[in-house]
Amino acid sequence: MSFESIPEILEQLQLEALYKQQPLQRLLDCWQEVVGKDASVHTQPISIERDILWVATSGAAWSQNLTFERQRLLKKLNKKLLTPLVDIRFSTARWQHTKKKSSSQLIVSSREHPSYLENSLNQNQNLDRQPKSPDTAFSNWAQAIKTRHSNLPLCPNCQSPTPEGELQRWGICSICAARSF
Repeated sequence: MSFESIPEILEQLQLEALYKQQPLQRLLDCWQEVVGKDASVHTQPISIERDILWVATSGAAWSQNLTFERQRLLKKLNKKLLTPLVDIRFSTARWQHTKKKSSSQLIVSSREHPSYLENSLNQNQNLDRQPKSPDTAFSNWAQAIKTRHSNLPLCPNCQSPTPEGELQRWGICSICAARSF
């Protein structure tokens, strides 16, 4: 029985984990480093099929430019991957842009929304107690809705109770405003 040092065991475990990791996941880990920050925003590696990498791009111009660069990208990728790729195909076909929240986006609280009702959350004081039956739960909910909407002004179009913020913003309720768009 041979004894191995802890660093040797850890190295062996890291190698095993690397071999068990899926090829696409390994590629995703190094994609930005290989193509660059700008191109990585406009590209999404989709799959590896028969040693060909399929990449979705945000536009035809990106597809064309990256196609011209594919040999250079292949060399860089193959240095980082265990199984070498044969080719890369770029297409706009499966592009799905995921919006990344930028730090410049405004954070708006729910209180600033036109549909906000001031005391709507505190209407039903018995939230801690469980109702005895579904009928009781429904009647409690119906009573809370009636109480919440009893003091609201009515929409001039549909005569439904409408938060004041909606009337100030659109002059009508949000449902009527959405129909007009």
